[in-house]
Amino acid sequence: MEVHVAGWLALFTIVVALLVLDFVGHVRAAHEPKIAEAARWSALYASLAVAFGFLVWAIWGLRYATEYWAGWVTEWSLSLDNLFVFIIIISAFRVPRKYQQKVLLFGIVIALVFRFLFIMVGAFFVARFTWIFYIFGAFLIWTAISQLRQGVTSSDELEAGEYQENTLTRMARKFFPVTEGFVGGAMLVRRQHKTFITPMLIVVIALGSADLMFAVDSIPAIFGLTKEPFIVFAATCFSLLGLRQLYFLIDGLMERLAFLHYGLALILGFIGFKLVLHALHENNLPFLNSGNEIAAQVPEPTIAFSLLYIVAVLFVTAISSLIYSHLRPPQQPDATPEP
Repeated sequence: MEVHVAGWLALFTIVVALLVLDFVGHVRAAHEPKIAEAARWSALYASLAVAFGFLVWAIWGLRYATEYWAGWVTEWSLSLDNLFVFIIIISAFRVPRKYQQKVLLFGIVIALVFRFLFIMVGAFFVARFTWIFYIFGAFLIWTAISQLRQGVTSSDELEAGEYQENTLTRMARKFFPVTEGFVGGAMLVRRQHKTFITPMLIVVIALGSADLMFAVDSIPAIFGLTKEPFIVFAATCFSLLGLRQLYFLIDGLMERLAFLHYGLALILGFIGFKLVLHALHENNLPFLNSGNEIAAQVPEPTIAFSLLYIVAVLFVTAISSLIYSHLRPPQQPDATPEP
């Protein structure tokens, strides 16, 4: 796949234009978004993401369009897991509801920069060292097992989650004076000839740096579906750009995604197996002769099959979660002893 520099410039232009639209249309005028508003904008971003796939189809062909769609659906599904941590961070810092859009948008901008750097590094290794797929595949399989161990997600567990500030946020507090509380939507304030940072900026740093944890599994996952850096970055961008609207859409519905971890485990495990199989086809392990012969007879899943598998898993996960949440009896609040 040959992508002219104009293609990269066009992608960057689209991303910047959508970020500006978000800032001017939503963030600049602080307000608490309603469910209907979040639903409309979530649908718009999903439509734009799908439409970009048709643009890829028109320019580079159906194969790469399918790779993009599979990558975007995978990244979008993994971004749902991001929301669990985002909710914990925003709740821990007690960010006022009307300013949550701002911290999410700036956190996403930081995440996009980090993801671009990760993708370029990953593309370098993928193009030169095919054995890297062994590491990617093994890590995704291990991550899938970890997702299975988490089991059914409950709203009580989500609310009980505790956030521990990471190194970046602690360094920010150490080197810069921080105001006692939020100062409107400001991130920097000037007081007594001295510049202070506000908790708003600390939250932005927390959200952006927290995404590094998710990039560790999402970037190898999408490289298991396509080896084209342009497609990887495009799919990543569209999955993250719609994350702010998705946060407000499903903020109150997270408890209904009871089987999300199982669905993500099936997706990550499948891609991990696909990566290991690809690595065995490209590089036989010298100490596993019989295994290499067996692997050579097993065809790699096609990108079309991968896309159908991912969509099917998400569909079954969503339907089963809704049925489970409907049939599960409502939890009774803990009785408080009478004085």
